[in-house]
Amino acid sequence: MQELEAYLSRAKHLPLAPRVLPELLALLRSDEVDADRVVTVIAYDPSLTAAVLQLCNSAFYSPATPVGDIPRAITWLGFKQVYQLVTTAVGARLLDGDQKGYGIGKGELWRHSVAAAVAARILARRQGDDENLAFTAALLHDLGKIVLSEALEPVYDRLVEETEHGQRSLLAAEKLLLGVHHAELGGQLLTRWRFPEPVINAVWYHHQPREAHPHERLAATVYLGNLIAHVLGHSHAHEVLVVSDCAESLQLLELGPESRPALMAETLEGLAAVSQMFGSL
Repeated sequence: MQELEAYLSRAKHLPLAPRVLPELLALLRSDEVDADRVVTVIAYDPSLTAAVLQLCNSAFYSPATPVGDIPRAITWLGFKQVYQLVTTAVGARLLDGDQKGYGIGKGELWRHSVAAAVAARILARRQGDDENLAFTAALLHDLGKIVLSEALEPVYDRLVEETEHGQRSLLAAEKLLLGVHHAELGGQLLTRWRFPEPVINAVWYHHQPREAHPHERLAATVYLGNLIAHVLGHSHAHEVLVVSDCAESLQLLELGPESRPALMAETLEGLAAVSQMFGSL
């Protein structure tokens, strides 16, 4: 833990904390949602409000009359949909840049993360689990790469060598070269930002879901969302090896391999909807 905090402290460029997400998650998980507080939290960030309203007025939703404020957006779409619009807009801010240390071009990390989030949300809904937690954790599962990318730039060739020729997993290569890996660093950053424990654990252990106790199901959902994003072509850098084995996550969620085709098909439908809002994925 101290090593992770030390690494974050040494990092030259840390992403700004998306303070709106943990607060909205807490509000939406309460027994009685305080609608006025939800509106206030979103409206506190004018640029975020503008982004959400732009999405509400996109061709995908096509409102009969333009949606001009957050209260009307909530009335029309509901808390869950507005939260996912907020989360996606925040994710675009955090994840849209290029990550040269991983060989990730501009927008690639965001597109991968959105695909994973859509798949995780669908899976959580099918399983009767919390869709907002699943969507958030999957969207942020690769957050640590933003921090590690800078450190990996000088050793990028070695990263390629270790993963493509040495047959190491990306996590193992990161650990070898830097002493930390992106999943634990992302979890530590979310801890610093005071995200809920389930999201922290799911991000930290999305490659080892059984280690996320008592949030194994959420971590498994994030893993499978990550897997589906890769299989559907929303992949990047050298993490294609992550898709080699998903038996543990399927077992944790009591799913069989036969469930994957339907889940991938529904994810493609969900991504088509996102593309209508954001232009293209």
